[in-house]
Parts: sequence; structure tokens; C-alpha cells
Amino acid sequence: MPVAWTTPPGWETVPVKVWQGLGRVPTDLGKTVVTIGNFDGVHAGHRELLDHVVERARALGATSVAMTFDPHPALLHRPQEAPAQLTGLADKLELMAATGLDAVLVVAYTHDFAAQSPEQFVRRYLAEALRPVEVVVGEDVRFGADNAGDRSLMAELGERYGFGVVVLDDILAPRTERRWSSTWARDLLEAGDVTALAGVLGRSHFMRGAVVHGEARGRELGFPTANLDPASSGAVPADGVYAGWLVRADGTRLPAAISIGTNPTFDGEVRQVEAHVIGRDDLDLYGEEVVVEFVRLLRPTLRFSGVEELVAQMHADCAEALEVLGLLG
Repeated sequence: MPVAWTTPPGWETVPVKVWQGLGRVPTDLGKTVVTIGNFDGVHAGHRELLDHVVERARALGATSVAMTFDPHPALLHRPQEAPAQLTGLADKLELMAATGLDAVLVVAYTHDFAAQSPEQFVRRYLAEALRPVEVVVGEDVRFGADNAGDRSLMAELGERYGFGVVVLDDILAPRTERRWSSTWARDLLEAGDVTALAGVLGRSHFMRGAVVHGEARGRELGFPTANLDPASSGAVPADGVYAGWLVRADGTRLPAAISIGTNPTFDGEVRQVEAHVIGRDDLDLYGEEVVVEFVRLLRPTLRFSGVEELVAQMHADCAEALEVLGLLG
């Protein structure tokens, strides 16, 4: 079963080697156990796979290595249809490192890389660079140009190049027949069901970014907000008001009511992520990098008849958020 995070990743140094490109892989690496994947969101299924890699490496006296790609292949092949990434690269690496991996190889996903045949990929990246004794993959593994390589070809190439191949069965969520997947996580995110999403991820979904200046309307209403930079990492949930946490760089966790939307009461047009730290109007967060965690959707975005009705609802949202976060009664 996945273990939920008690604090968001990124605030602690996790001892893992990160190799940005093939040229960074040590020539004296020794034997390895390797897995390959995008690992977007590092959900519960990913972690079970990575846990298996770590266990096998320890059993074989080898280095555990995960190979991942940046950017996500979909951004190269179908940029107009590419799904929002659940985590940015830095957070993905932190989440992967937390499984106990020894190293992560980050491969730049380019047209040249994508054009390699399956055997070219295996020879260059596995046999010559990482020199695995074992490669661990899922049933749906695909590699090489046009995704021509599959688990059967990986096993065949493993025999040719001297490494074993372990194919793990699809990892299903408990009490369901559904496999853990980033697609499932995105579906829940788009529905605003961050509570169910936490079950898929094994942690609360979060965004990370700098606090930027907004229209200061929240402060005028008595509810100052930390507006996240639109370039923040982490996919944005559906519009609505959420209970959650704002986490500062020193690890301080502050209860928050988080609004996502265009502020329709004021005819806004720009979609924003704003976090009001409940009970605090003395914080100066501008320019600070923060994490915003989403715990539960409280309500959809609404258009109110005026400021008085909006303020009354904001008071109610804050009270409900405190209750959801276990800070009332």
C-alpha cells in the first residue's frame, strides 16, 4: 500500500545521484538494476515498480537506476494534445529519490533520440552505458522509434546483450480492477476530486511556484492571497475552492483556502491559483517559492451578486477548510 507524505517533497535533500544526460553516467558504475519510464506524478504504481527495482538491486549488490525523460515524449510528438504534467522535473526527481533509488538518469527527449531503433536504444543506453544485470519493466513498456519495442523484444535484446529482464504484471489499485496510471490521476484532477487523487498518488497533489503580485482584491476584502506564478510546476486542478496547505521553504505548513478560477464576480478573465492563509494578514510572501497542497474540493467557482455575499461565503469557506484540515473542534 502507498505511504502518504506527511510533508511535501522538495524541502529536504534526498541522497540520490542525478545524471543529466548519458555523458554524466560514471564509466566505473559497476552492475545495475534499471527501469525505464516517464514517471509523471510518481503515483502509487510507479512507486511499487521503483520499490521492486531498489529491492532487486540490494539483493544483487547492484546500483538501482531509473531512466526518465525530459520533456515528456507527448510534448514532442503531439504538443497540442499533450496532457498537463502532474509534477515538474525537480519534484519528480525528489519523489523518485524518496523510494531509495541510488540514481536517476534524465534523458533529453529529442527527435534524434526518438528516431533510434529499439536495438540502438538498448545497446547505447543500457548495454554500453548503464550495463545492467537486470532490467525491470511493466507489461506496457514501449521503446525505440515508433514505440516498436515491447516487452518481448526487450527480453530478446536482454539475452543478446547479457542482462535479465523482469516484466511486472499490471499493478492494480486495492479493491479495484483499475491499474494505477497518470491518466487516472489526471482524470481526477480535471474533476477536482483531489481527495480521490491523493489515493492514486499516495500523497496530496501539489503545485510549486513563486508568489507574484495579483490585483490585491483579496486584501481589500480582508482575505489576502498568495497568487502563484502562472509558470508554477504541477498541474492545475479544476476551478473551485479547496481546503489545503501553503508550505513555506522552511517547512512551515499554513492552513489555506485555495481558489482557482477567473473571479467571475468581478468579471475576471485570467485564470489564477490563489491561496489565502487562514487567519493571517501579516505575511509578506511576494517572491517566495511555496508549495500549495490540495486536500479537498469545498465548492465550485460561483458568481455572487455582490461583495457582501462573496465575503460571507469566504468566511464560510475558511471555516469549512479549517474543519477539513482538522483544526476545528
